[in-house]
Amino acid sequence: MSQIVECVPNFSEGRKPDAIQALVALVRSVPGVALLDESHDRDHHRSVVTFAGRPYAVAEVAFQMARLASQLIDLRNHHGEHPRVGATDVMPFVPIREVSMQDCVQLARMVGQRIGNELKIPVFLYEQAAARPERVQLEWIRKGGLKGLADRMATDTAWVPDFGPKQLHPTAGATVVGARWPLIAFNVNLTSADLSVAKAIAKAVRQSSGGLPWVKAIGVALKSQGLVQVSMNLTNYEETPLHVAFAAVAREAAARGVEVAGTEIVGLVPEQCLIDTAQQALRLDRFEGKQVLEMRLDSAESRAAIGRLAGSPLAKALPSLPAKPAAPVAAVAAEQGLTGGSVGALAASFAATLGTMVAKLNRARAAETRLSEIGTRLRELVQADRDAYAQVLQARKLPPNHPERALRLSSGLLGAIETPMEIVKLCCEVIPLLRGLLAQAKPELQPDLKMGIQLADAVIDGCVGMIEENMKVQPNQQLVASLRERFAVAKQMLVDAKSLCYTPPFDSWAQNMLNILKLR
Repeated sequence: MSQIVECVPNFSEGRKPDAIQALVALVRSVPGVALLDESHDRDHHRSVVTFAGRPYAVAEVAFQMARLASQLIDLRNHHGEHPRVGATDVMPFVPIREVSMQDCVQLARMVGQRIGNELKIPVFLYEQAAARPERVQLEWIRKGGLKGLADRMATDTAWVPDFGPKQLHPTAGATVVGARWPLIAFNVNLTSADLSVAKAIAKAVRQSSGGLPWVKAIGVALKSQGLVQVSMNLTNYEETPLHVAFAAVAREAAARGVEVAGTEIVGLVPEQCLIDTAQQALRLDRFEGKQVLEMRLDSAESRAAIGRLAGSPLAKALPSLPAKPAAPVAAVAAEQGLTGGSVGALAASFAATLGTMVAKLNRARAAETRLSEIGTRLRELVQADRDAYAQVLQARKLPPNHPERALRLSSGLLGAIETPMEIVKLCCEVIPLLRGLLAQAKPELQPDLKMGIQLADAVIDGCVGMIEENMKVQPNQQLVASLRERFAVAKQMLVDAKSLCYTPPFDSWAQNMLNILKLR
């Protein structure tokens, strides 16, 4: 199973669609990361974006979003109901699958350090990543808003930020970065415009005031709707389920002569939480997730798709390939057992090994595990590329009128295209992993990482050329069209990987690459 980390950054912008969509588009542009949800609120003047993926890909997206937010959001002109201290106000990392809380703590510290050092925005670590007990709770950091935090930073040595400058950024404020378990953001709207009612109910239900355990709550005004809201975070839905929190708010509201106007969930919610809520609301004796129709369908479709893939290998289509002779392809190299692809795979494996070494020294377990896996696969591809070219060479030795000549050529060339294609994709994963490690590596280890990045970068250039040349001599041009479509999927991976290798931007290289592969 792949390692998956979730990140849920909250931005102090809920009224400019262009700014919000620019942040969302950034998530969509990065391979290895999936956008799960986006929401924004004009009254709160706040947006929440949820995405997940491979740990270090998620970390890179998180940092780039903080950079973009600092360019788009100016807190000097910001007025909203939700408490805040930064343009990127809070950025939690959440373990989802095959990832420990400690892994997320390391990601939080790595990203926080980059935000502080590169963007010059003070960073405070919170929740599981907190370095000081007074910073564990987010509300303690936000106490008094921007002014309160600025005053503490100026007068109290206990409030020196964990990373970055000792004063707020003039437009972006500060950023709170941390690691936590999944929570549910649950809001209850009330048929009242009296903010004091919402605040009184929030005080009654939140844990810090003696209310429900694992519940944080504030009262806010929804001026655009003429309502007030009890805005809650449920940090342990198993101990305090959704329906329990709702019932408590409804009960407190009724005691004050106010009705519930509606509720909302901001962002995502665990499946089991909704199952528990449905079971209680409907008084079901027995109810399980497997009774949900869509879940059963998804499971069935997944199994069917796997079955279709296993039952339709590309080899079955090869007998129909046209008998068109191919031009020579690195015959001398193949005779010697040495091919460009095998050298590229070996060089890229060295890059991954350098990263594995640094990750191990830095105790970056997630990066160490993935780089080790990539290195192992690249070493396997050394022989795969040799085998492909050996098959091409053997096919070319057959007489031109041999009935199996075209089939063998096509089969060998297919391997000679697919192998460097996989090498390129793996290199596109190695580069951001090494780039992420640079932020936390000691100075004496940084040259190793930079060498690895340059190695992977050179391998990409070489393999892209091999792919195109081998496509030119592939007899089955219908197959080539299919291969081009597959490689087009990796276009953004290439662009993103190159962007981490060089500054300034590499537009000329990217355009040339797209021209070569006809992916425009």
